[in-house]
Formats: sequence, structure tokens, C-alpha cells
Amino acid sequence: MFFYRQTIMEENCQAELTFYLQENFEEIAPTRKRPLILICPGGGYENLSNREAEPVAIKLLSLGFHAAVLKYSVFPAKFPTALRQLAKAMLLIRAEAVRYPIDSDQIFVMGFSAGGHLAASLGAYWNQPLLADLSTNAEELRPAGLLLCYPVISGGSYRHESSFQKLLGSHLDEERAAVSIEKLVTADFPSTFIWHTMEDQVVPVQNTLLLVEQLVEKQIFCECHLYPKGQHGLSLGTEETNAPDKSMLNHDIQGWPELAARWIRTAALQNK
Repeated sequence: MFFYRQTIMEENCQAELTFYLQENFEEIAPTRKRPLILICPGGGYENLSNREAEPVAIKLLSLGFHAAVLKYSVFPAKFPTALRQLAKAMLLIRAEAVRYPIDSDQIFVMGFSAGGHLAASLGAYWNQPLLADLSTNAEELRPAGLLLCYPVISGGSYRHESSFQKLLGSHLDEERAAVSIEKLVTADFPSTFIWHTMEDQVVPVQNTLLLVEQLVEKQIFCECHLYPKGQHGLSLGTEETNAPDKSMLNHDIQGWPELAARWIRTAALQNK
């Protein structure tokens, strides 16, 4: 495994993209190209959670994927700065697939909490005018699928108010609908894997339910897992991502990466 970083600029805001890539060996499938999972950590568009960054990338490597982590711009940066950085990250990964054994048709985006909102925003906007200037071929911006972990979705009555305040600032009221993902789902929305805990008191589980309802209505390939116990921000729920007070250890949710890995491989077949 090797890793390296590249910077992404959007106007005066800088994002950092870190690649975690697996090497090929002559004795083990020397021409293999692997899917890459691009991770967007959460943090309420105010900061970025280390718990949802490199430890998740390492876990994905253990499951046979490449990974990358995008440290996107947060407050005081406003919408659509982070979204455009994510779209540029997609283009950069596709360019790197020429040099490295990345399957450019299998680039998935994973997001946690507000990072889940960012990932889902790309799912909604990849072929919209907001990003049209970035590529002459909108398909280059389209994720092969989304993996959303306790995501911020709705700007409605179940919203995580702080995330939207940081994302929209003084334009909160007039632009809230433009970032309410459940209102933006069309037949072009990518396949989606999503999980949430029923006890989440920060981002209510209704965010996930509202999105799943729209995915089902639009006949989008999706899989949803609801866990009865667990607080917000659990990441892997293991000792690797535990908090000093041990509050982020949760055995019940620890199997979600394996479920996601199976779903990724199923979605990859759906995309062919």
C-alpha cells in the first residue's frame, strides 16, 4: 500500500485529497484494477472528523478496495464550494486511473453525517448546470454509487440545523430547498447504500427514511440498514475509532463495512 496527497483549489479555498492505493504484484493478479472509495468525513460543515477519515480508509483497504479521503472546505466556505471540490476530486481520481490500477468505472463516494450530505449532493448535482463548467462529459462526475453513513439529508423538520447554517450562512432560508437531498432525487441519482441508528439524537433517522422513500419511488438500486442502538458519529464502532471516554464503541454496528463491501460488488455488476 502507498499513499500520497494532492491539493484541489476552488476559488480561494483549498481541499486536500489523500490517496490510499493498493499495489499489484506479479504473483497476485498483476493487472487487477480495484474500485476506489472516496471518503467525505463529517463534521457539520464546521470541521472534519478524523474518526471518519483514515481509519475508514484503512478498513476499506483490508476489504480489497482503494480508498481516498477528501478534506473539503468547511465554514466559512459556503455552498457549493465543497461540492465543487468533490466534483474536482472525481475528475482527479479518473485522471490518476491512467497511472494506477484504479477501475475508473467504479469510483464510489462514501460520506458520514454532513459528509454524507456532501456525497449525496454530488449524486443529485453531477449532471446539473451547477457543475457543468468542470467537464464536457458529465458522466465523469457521476459516482458509481453512494455509501451514506448516518447522513444529513433534509432541510425540513428533521434537519440538522447547524449543518445548514454553516453550509448556507445568510442564505439559509432561500437556499434550503436547493440542498434538501430528498427533494432532488431523480432517475439519474446513483445507486445508494445507507445506514443509520434509530437512537441518533443529532441527525434523526428520519433523514435516511426520507431519502430511502424517494429512492424507492424513483426505482434507484439501494440498500438500507437501520440499527436499533447507537449514538451519532460512530464511524466503525470499533476500538480503532473509539473516543477517550469509550462512548464510540458499538459492537452492533461493526459489521456495516462488510455489508457495504458486498453491496459495492453487487452495485458494480449493476453498472456493467
